[in-house]
Amino acid sequence: MGRLSKRADMFLDPRNDPRMDGPRLGDERTTLMRFLRDQRLTLQIKCEGLDAEQLACRAVEPSTMSLLGLVRHMAEVERAWFRLRLSGSDLPRLFCTPEEPDAEFDGAVADPAVVEEAWRLWREEVAFTDDFVARTASLGETFEIDRHGPMSLREVLMHMVEEYARHNGHADLLRERIDGRVGE
Repeated sequence: MGRLSKRADMFLDPRNDPRMDGPRLGDERTTLMRFLRDQRLTLQIKCEGLDAEQLACRAVEPSTMSLLGLVRHMAEVERAWFRLRLSGSDLPRLFCTPEEPDAEFDGAVADPAVVEEAWRLWREEVAFTDDFVARTASLGETFEIDRHGPMSLREVLMHMVEEYARHNGHADLLRERIDGRVGE
């Protein structure tokens, strides 16, 4: 594992940071979607420039967490909340089954085809989420969510921002372990 020599060189140049674009003074929906977009971009940035082996590199024993596993997990989370719970689609989970509840991490292997599939599925679920949110009339609209009870779209969006933020903290550590890169 190569380490970068200067800490200042480890951060993304703000002039090239895609999270700097976008609306700043929007209404509540715009603000929530911007924060979600920025968290999604952070996960992408953490994975940029890595090959399949690096993306599948596990944290430390006994953890099965990897950057690739996080991409697969977030595709599964987006699907579970927006496609399955909120829209009520009758579709299978992407990776997880009752027999393999951790398949999104366990199946994150160093294979370029697995990496390509993970990103494709993640982008499909992100697009579905964005479309679903755009089509929902009010952030206050409520949905009956299995074991959670009634939840508003607003609450689910806040949960998604929290979910990405928590896992982006994991992604920070995983990326630093791979090549020393740190940053926002």
